[in-house]
Amino acid sequence: MEKNVSPSNSIVTTPLDVEQMLETAAYTTRAEKFIGWGRKNSLWPLPFGTACCGIEFMSVVGPRYDLARFGAEVVRFSPRQSDLLIIAGTITEKMGPILKLIYDQMPDPKWVIAMGACAASGGFYRAYHVMQGADKVIPVDVYVPGCPPTPEAVIDGIMKIQEFIASGKKRPQEKRNS
Repeated sequence: MEKNVSPSNSIVTTPLDVEQMLETAAYTTRAEKFIGWGRKNSLWPLPFGTACCGIEFMSVVGPRYDLARFGAEVVRFSPRQSDLLIIAGTITEKMGPILKLIYDQMPDPKWVIAMGACAASGGFYRAYHVMQGADKVIPVDVYVPGCPPTPEAVIDGIMKIQEFIASGKKRPQEKRNS
């Protein structure tokens, strides 16, 4: 039987000792931390792709960048099954009420990423028919800059959402409402 010596405290352990410890050990944590860990590592994004950023999002979930590494590979196209709304592209004024309806249909807790310049600020469209940012109709948690943003920037935005979820903090607008 092979013995392992831990360099930090010089305790000799055998595989049987490790198995026994794993079977009898108990871990304690707060329920909020455990639930936050589960939410953080199992995001179900709903892509609201209306323009070129939608195509860029497709590359993020593809095999080259593999969003599955971050627990967000289960892309859903029903708001009732999603907890992360990714707005990828230009939002026109006529789309605003539809975007709000989709957001309202998502179960709580929910998070929003505005991907690209058009979703964040209207981009280079300074016209009456283009909404100058998705935050005019729904709250946005993370803005991913770029026209279009790189896949690495989108992954960084998702990691920011995961940090936000793990911290357990409320959004500023939720604090005002409660």
